[in-house]
Amino acid sequence: MTKHFLRLESIVSVARRVFRSSEASFILLAVGVGITAGLLAAVLGTSAHLLQSTLYGLHADDRLSGLSYIAPLRLLALPVGGLVLAGVVLLIRRNKRTAIDVVEANALHGGRIPFRDTILVSGQTLISNGCGASVGLEAAYAQAGGGIASLIGQWLNLRRNDLRVLVGAGSGAAIGAAFGAPLTGAFYAFEIVIGAYTPASIAPVVAATLSAVVTARTLGSTPYLIAATSSQSLATVDYLLYAILGLLCAVVGIALMRLVSCTEASVRRTKLPEWARPIFGGALLIPIALASPHALSAGHGALHLTIGGELALSTLAFIFALKCVASVVSLGFGFRGGLFFASLFLGALLGQILAGLWMLIPGVVPLSPMDAALVGMAALAVAVVGGPMTMSLLVLEATHDFGITAVVLTAALCSSALVRERFGYSFSTWRLHLRGEVIRSARDIGWMRVLTAHKMMRAAPATALPTVSIAAFKQQFPLGSTSRVLLQDGSGQYAGLVPTAAVFADTGPGERVVSELAIFLNTVLSPEMSIAGIMEVFDASGADDLAVVDGERHILGMLTEKYVRKRYADEIDRSQRDLYGET
Repeated sequence: MTKHFLRLESIVSVARRVFRSSEASFILLAVGVGITAGLLAAVLGTSAHLLQSTLYGLHADDRLSGLSYIAPLRLLALPVGGLVLAGVVLLIRRNKRTAIDVVEANALHGGRIPFRDTILVSGQTLISNGCGASVGLEAAYAQAGGGIASLIGQWLNLRRNDLRVLVGAGSGAAIGAAFGAPLTGAFYAFEIVIGAYTPASIAPVVAATLSAVVTARTLGSTPYLIAATSSQSLATVDYLLYAILGLLCAVVGIALMRLVSCTEASVRRTKLPEWARPIFGGALLIPIALASPHALSAGHGALHLTIGGELALSTLAFIFALKCVASVVSLGFGFRGGLFFASLFLGALLGQILAGLWMLIPGVVPLSPMDAALVGMAALAVAVVGGPMTMSLLVLEATHDFGITAVVLTAALCSSALVRERFGYSFSTWRLHLRGEVIRSARDIGWMRVLTAHKMMRAAPATALPTVSIAAFKQQFPLGSTSRVLLQDGSGQYAGLVPTAAVFADTGPGERVVSELAIFLNTVLSPEMSIAGIMEVFDASGADDLAVVDGERHILGMLTEKYVRKRYADEIDRSQRDLYGET
């Protein structure tokens, strides 16, 4: 038994060295992650549809949001699903830590995702979508693919940047498999999960998404294809009109994200316990579903019905309003999921509504409702999810039309620019912002938190009593021995900083106490302060050196601005080399 264990350890050790040192082997690892992600995407999609079929009596080809009528008794599945989520909340309530998703993991934790968090996020999203709540499965796909990639990468002890790329590849692969769109999955990884598009990440990410799509197709999984064809009659004025649509989508996207956060905050202020919120939310969804089943689930079936049909303007507006309310209620009351596909559906509706309103103006050149739906679909998704290239490529892979893709990209860039200017967050980073995080994308800033004052400080700096005379200080610390001395009173507390040069430059009586020359008595660094906060303190105070003290103002060490700036520049340079695959 011991021999077999040692042999396994030897194999694992060799594998770790190979994957850390060889780019080709890392690409093969990404292919394996992609195959696994494709398998997980197929399982999650099938499981969600099976759950909805059981609860709502769907046929094999039916989609919940595509139904025209649902028996009222079956809608009890919504609060029942909330009850199941309540049980999950009660099971995990002892752990106050919020589960880490793929964006947070890559931005703050170097791609490390606890396996428990992967199971938790994927499971809660599956339950929420499976019972019919107005949330998408995309969060489960991304979490499952990225989570399994993180688990494999941690087991192989990959370097920080390699692990981040692998997590992005796994998440993008799962999204690509779900939509049957490898380019969409790849750019989802680049723009949303990794936060950068670099030569070092192209090959592994694309290899993972291609292998995931092939795996899902081989398993017979039905992708979320959007069957649509553009009008092929785009004029120059269309670019201007659709740019305006992109700006409108940005405003709607910002409003939708703020509504979700306001609803969550309002629900938290009520006396409703956390575990009971999804039950109550499920009950609120019943009258919405009775008014229109199109508001339920992610909206795949409803999108196919509305994007290809010629519905009345009032009907489109009614469905749009109900879908917004259903999504806000679902997320605000504790159902787990994302707004990826919901934003696609809402954007398609908004585009068709704009086209309908435009055609009410006498004498104007009519807009194609199909083109407007495709443009609105991408523009609103960019506003909520982010990733203008991701959404533009989704339209390209759906229509195979480069003409409409150029217009879509124009609207997507307008939407993205306005959201960055006036809001600054995607839906995932906005929720992290509400928790007190400072990230705006998946760009890696976790190393900044690791570089704390305690880690960088020089321990055991030169100290003296504040009551020592200037003459005695000169004898104890002659010129050239040290550039500054920290004052420490009899109780061991910090009492200021004295530059040695200032003491020797003083022409007053030598009997005076040295504390008269002390500076920065109240400007100190705490040991847990990150390098970004440290540089802010140095900039604000104009200090060259500062003491690091604990909560009781006991001296722990000292930091110089020059050293902090050098460490920051070195880490930035190292991160850039890792990002571009340079050694």
